[in-house]
Amino acid sequence: MKQGKHSWVFNNNEVYIKGTATVTGPKEKAGPLGQTFDYSYENLYCDGKTWERAEQNILNKSIMLCIEKSKVREDAIDLIISGDLLNQTVSSNYTARNYGSSFLGVFGACSTSMQTLAMGASLVDSGNCDYVLASTSSHYSTAERQFRYPTEYGGQKPDTATSTVTGAGSALISKEHSSIQVEGATIGKAIDFGADDPLDMGSAMAPAAADTIVQHLKDFNRTPEDYDLILTGDLSSVGTPIVKKLAYQSGYDIENVHRDCGLMVYHSNQNIFAGGSGCAASAIVTYGQVVQQLKAGELNKVLVVATGALLSPTIVQQKETIPCIAHGVVLKRVSAT
Repeated sequence: MKQGKHSWVFNNNEVYIKGTATVTGPKEKAGPLGQTFDYSYENLYCDGKTWERAEQNILNKSIMLCIEKSKVREDAIDLIISGDLLNQTVSSNYTARNYGSSFLGVFGACSTSMQTLAMGASLVDSGNCDYVLASTSSHYSTAERQFRYPTEYGGQKPDTATSTVTGAGSALISKEHSSIQVEGATIGKAIDFGADDPLDMGSAMAPAAADTIVQHLKDFNRTPEDYDLILTGDLSSVGTPIVKKLAYQSGYDIENVHRDCGLMVYHSNQNIFAGGSGCAASAIVTYGQVVQQLKAGELNKVLVVATGALLSPTIVQQKETIPCIAHGVVLKRVSAT
């Protein structure tokens, strides 16, 4: 059901997360959240002969683990919704070949984790699906090759640059009662504040994140204090202070409840410049630590706002400015019975 101007509330059928899985590379495993991930590969090849095959392996592993942890048959899944950063979303498309479920490939850049979760929850809420698997992935070497300088080039990056997270996250959504309910979602608008530097995505995405957070609070008639945590995707150390300032200027002080996934994945001494980025940044934090804390009762209500820059290498070379987007999903702890 529509809630306010840009939000949905799932109340036709209550929607729950039945299971999640996270898979990462070695650098993420060495970070502060390393023990919260389900599986980590020992090197960036991830048992693949190419970087693209490596990303497919990560995504496929997260889907298989999610199905296994959820204790459902693979053929019970009605739909897989997945997306990634590569042209034609090839990581998701090629991985979908391994499964007999219907498939929707989507692109929301780094906001894809919550885009797929919101879409899947809506389809379960409507009764069109019983089980939907929402997933996404990114890989340092595939994204760097496509969007930034080839790693072999060795060009110096500015301090505003981010480091793409190697990982994948999957969540199985259903009507079956569990301890984590998907309460609602706020679908973001494409917002262009005139940023044109692909090596400073934090500044570009912060206005979209702030807009979605403020719109969500208005649509649900809530305040930041109604949440234990308001989590953004990958604004980095550059975009994080900007989103707080923009939200404050709109009348909402999120200082005490806000954290950014891109700043949570790595230690500051891991050579990640301004922080982590990529589709997997929000996915592995949300489907790992946040889900675990909700189950344990350490968190009760979380707003996850995944952020994305809707650019391509070609259009950036044409000196176009960069539209960005952010999608928010509310996860709520409920009684498991």
